[in-house]
Amino acid sequence: MNAEIIAIGSELLTPDRVDTNSLWLTERLNAIGIDVRLKTIVGDDDLRLEEAVRDAIRRTDLLIATGGLGPTEDDITRKIFARVLGRPLVLDDTVLEGIRDRFRQFGLTMTSNNERQALVPRDAEVLPNARGSAPGLLIQHERTLIVLFPGPPREMMPMFSEQIEARLEKLSHGERIRKRVMRSTGIGESALDQRIAPIYGQYSNPATTILSKPGEVEIHLTATSETAEMAEKLLDELAGRIEDELFPAIFSHRGESLEEIVGLGLTVKGYTLATAESCTGGLVAKRITDVPGSSAFFLEGHVTYSNASKTRMLGVPDSLIAEHGAVSAEVAEAMALGVKEVSGATIGVATTGIAGPGGGSEEKPVGLVYIAIADDVQAEAKPYTLFGSRSEIRERASQIALDLIRRRFLL
Repeated sequence: MNAEIIAIGSELLTPDRVDTNSLWLTERLNAIGIDVRLKTIVGDDDLRLEEAVRDAIRRTDLLIATGGLGPTEDDITRKIFARVLGRPLVLDDTVLEGIRDRFRQFGLTMTSNNERQALVPRDAEVLPNARGSAPGLLIQHERTLIVLFPGPPREMMPMFSEQIEARLEKLSHGERIRKRVMRSTGIGESALDQRIAPIYGQYSNPATTILSKPGEVEIHLTATSETAEMAEKLLDELAGRIEDELFPAIFSHRGESLEEIVGLGLTVKGYTLATAESCTGGLVAKRITDVPGSSAFFLEGHVTYSNASKTRMLGVPDSLIAEHGAVSAEVAEAMALGVKEVSGATIGVATTGIAGPGGGSEEKPVGLVYIAIADDVQAEAKPYTLFGSRSEIRERASQIALDLIRRRFLL
């Protein structure tokens, strides 16, 4: 069974909104053996939406559309699908009363334009919406099954899970699709591929895709088989061989972030962490505290951007900064030791560098970053020459800092 998804709404064509519905639906559909062949984003334009719907119905078994079921003039989904399918829109009294009840529950009076949400193409099945006013719709049209969902994810996701997923799984007789995301750091995309291409090249199933982002490389594996269990076994085999080749660069096997892995490791070992950041401006601490439960291992973070703050808050000697400069191994080590001492943490981590775009010199160019780790035994700083924009340099520096913790204390 193959599928297409149409995401409807002009707001999705702007840089301010992302079509997360299609990503979520694709994952869920793949899991029950339905192959998503095409995704389309269409604005609130009658002609273009009609064209997209006609084309999709002609070639797909399952068509899912999200959005455009609201009460306003630019909510055109019901109208366009009714036109394409040749089915008149009829007022569903049960749906209308449900919308009125919802307004009454909130102490509001329903406006007349909300009646549009009770218009249903003839012979369509209504999918109740317990979390909003717009119901979903299920329509069988010749060989194509059509599902229309409201756009808000908090409404669409439970509607799919509770009312549609099991029905689609019964209709799908194809292979089961399983995916796995392995994440690595400390190795570039080209070097990684050179090492593992001879391995994954032996497999047509699972299929392998390599994606690069600042500070890490992702390896996406997709397996298909008659059952989910067999697909997982295929993934286990290839993933195991890749991990053996790339150790210790692989930090995640199921898509977890580096900060999640570090947080879990620190919690299990009972270690605590404190950070002192200059060029990263608190990004390391921010990433760490994004992890639920981080209060179990993260004690405090200091953003010591000026030289004076490094001295006042961390005890870095003025003479050390004067002799070596704020961007130096010596100062980075002193920052890591200082934050470890003032916090009482097991581990102190520090960053200092030049994120750019200005401020560099021939001796200390933009992108030079020193990252230090201090524990009860020693403090050690290493230099890194990073590239990219200011934000990319900061992101890469935070990634290295977290990975140094992982490699030194958690492997």
